[in-house]
Amino acid sequence: MVATREYKVIGTRPIRPDGADKVTGRAEFGADIRLPGMLYGRVKRSPLPHALIKRIDVSRALALPGVKAVVTAADFPPAPDISTPLGEQGGPSPLRYQRDAILASSKVLYVGHPVAAVCASDPHVAEDALDLIEVEYEPLPFVQDVREAMAAGAPILHDDLKTRAPAPLAENLGSGPTNVASLTRFARGDIEAGFKEADAVIEREFETSMFHQGYIEPQNGTAYWNKDGRLIIWSSSQGHFMVRSSCANLLQLPISQVNAVPMEIGGGFGGKTLVYLEPVAALLSKKSGRPVKVTMSRTEVLEATGPTSGSYMRVKLGAKRDGTITAAQIYLAFEAGAYPGSPVGAAALCSLGPYALANTQVDAYDVVLNKPKVASYRAPGAPASEFAVETVVNELAEQLKIDPLDLRLKNAAREGAPGPFGQPLGPVGAVAVIEAMQSHPHYRSELQGDNRGRGVAMGFWFNAAGVRSVSATLNPDGAVGLTTGNVDIGGTRSSIAIMLAETLGIAAEDVKPHIVPTDDVGDTGMTGGSSSTFSSGWAVYEVGQELRKKLVERAARIWEVPADQVEYGDDGVLRGPNDAEGKPRSLTFKQICSQLPRTGGSISAAVTVQRQGNAPAYAGHIVDVAVDRETGKVEILRYTAFQDCGTAIHPSYVEGQVQGGVVQGVGMALTEEYVWGPDGRMLNTSLLDYRMPTALDLPMIDAVLIEVPNPNHPYGVRGVGEVSIVPPMAAIQAAIADATGVRLYRAPMSPKVVLEALVDD
Repeated sequence: MVATREYKVIGTRPIRPDGADKVTGRAEFGADIRLPGMLYGRVKRSPLPHALIKRIDVSRALALPGVKAVVTAADFPPAPDISTPLGEQGGPSPLRYQRDAILASSKVLYVGHPVAAVCASDPHVAEDALDLIEVEYEPLPFVQDVREAMAAGAPILHDDLKTRAPAPLAENLGSGPTNVASLTRFARGDIEAGFKEADAVIEREFETSMFHQGYIEPQNGTAYWNKDGRLIIWSSSQGHFMVRSSCANLLQLPISQVNAVPMEIGGGFGGKTLVYLEPVAALLSKKSGRPVKVTMSRTEVLEATGPTSGSYMRVKLGAKRDGTITAAQIYLAFEAGAYPGSPVGAAALCSLGPYALANTQVDAYDVVLNKPKVASYRAPGAPASEFAVETVVNELAEQLKIDPLDLRLKNAAREGAPGPFGQPLGPVGAVAVIEAMQSHPHYRSELQGDNRGRGVAMGFWFNAAGVRSVSATLNPDGAVGLTTGNVDIGGTRSSIAIMLAETLGIAAEDVKPHIVPTDDVGDTGMTGGSSSTFSSGWAVYEVGQELRKKLVERAARIWEVPADQVEYGDDGVLRGPNDAEGKPRSLTFKQICSQLPRTGGSISAAVTVQRQGNAPAYAGHIVDVAVDRETGKVEILRYTAFQDCGTAIHPSYVEGQVQGGVVQGVGMALTEEYVWGPDGRMLNTSLLDYRMPTALDLPMIDAVLIEVPNPNHPYGVRGVGEVSIVPPMAAIQAAIADATGVRLYRAPMSPKVVLEALVDD
């Protein structure tokens, strides 16, 4: 285990740099943008889940006073036959699919699929104009169950879609059009031999609903296509460089002609890693010659933006009497929605992440069906697959009469064991998390009362990395202007300010971070994959080292001594050889900054880095519940979340990330789901009916931070934002089983589901 270092700034809790703007209302989000002559756009959407588009007539809408432009898929330039990256979770996606997801061309694939858009001088006029756009459809059969979509004879969404699979697996697949976009297998060892070694074998089936990220701020996009051909886009996204590249690809523009301006973001959780409205606003602006803003209603957000996948899963585990898990076989079928690209690959890689097992096989199917195209949602895919695995681990422990944490500890991932990608793991926190759970008062306390239960579960997320660019300028008053292209969702401004301050030996408050448009900073990846603090931390560390070097050179010039005789201390003080009178030479950071204007001018530095090595994260949760046998309602009594965070740069932010992930996981476990009518329409398209937990539904979430520093980072950082959403479903399932004796294998475990199970028991 890597030793924890002592820091001066890292680990403190300074006030967030953007706090005053947000609590006073000065902060501008995407829907706040106001431009001279701006028009308002609205999108017409399909009322059918699957249909051919026979005709679109926009003439009546264009004749309505106040309407300035109408666009359809025909206004896009022809899409070349290429694939480009799509969102946080997806690999390359055909550009024609991306274009048709923005505005349908030949057919619609789900209720809410955009077919046209209009802009007008008033949003109400634009809304009225939607009813005047005439669309003639030819309804087609539709499918909304993942197993039915995979079956022979299912309605086919894409006539050109064939299953991608490695050669040995492809031989068993048909050659014609299919809804199975891909089949991937991850395997190690010999599972047949492993099951023969087992003294206990348990196999279970699981289902999960689609779950929405539930961000407060709906999607938005504002665009102005200048007369010189330059396109400016304002939006709230998790990565404005993604917005720039996606719009440039869809509109067939050179990337240098697009400038994406980041606005503040009211939550994303992976759901704002794709473009929805930005290309539509751009086309409307090009036609009208004026800036156009398009926003979504909450119903549109739920019907037509990407939730995470619903799933069908099978898990089979075998173990010896001493608790050694000898084999694991997992089948995952994930809903991609209307277009390929579910997180089933990540789900497969994470499914057994907390453990080091010799014999495993995971088959992962990516399946299209008549629902909205899914998007990333916090540890995409992992909550579902680990819900299934952790539930069976708990059942194995019960059958073998072994404490569930002892069973996990015996099989836990350790340094040197092969990780999900095959490479040996470095220092990891799985064992530290389990041991902290075992010794915690929550686990050791006695649970009293009828119909009360306690459950535990582990979670894993591999954490990502990416390109990051920053620049920094020293001001004469000793403040440091820090420029980044990293969108701030969960505290990036604070974390990078803290790490640069640590590098320079100054106070965090003296670093002034700013997020700037794509024209003003180098390429920067999206805020996603728990990559931002890791990757941006490397960037600010390197820019800090460059500033230190330049300050040493400036001090040497001031003192007229060789640079190798000047030392930059970690306390931010430069020290040189004694002067002619034998007195020590020194300059504090602020003192030398004050001399910059008259000793050679300002000092600045810029770097772009793409470092790998963001180490995986582990979480373990303990939850106590009470079950009302008359209503099926499950009440969370106590919740403790343990997480290895590498190094907690700003502990308050880390605790907030842990608590937020737990709450979203509780929603998945108990209340949230997409409810579909027989006509293929989502029935619960408001936040009154799509029921997310609130503060009234939960106790205080206790966060226990465990620091196993990541040796691949100068400050030991590993991503923290996602793994906390992984354990809740399985932990709550185990707690319900402990309270009632009834095991549930479908999430959400809503009052209706719980009550029906209790009645049938």
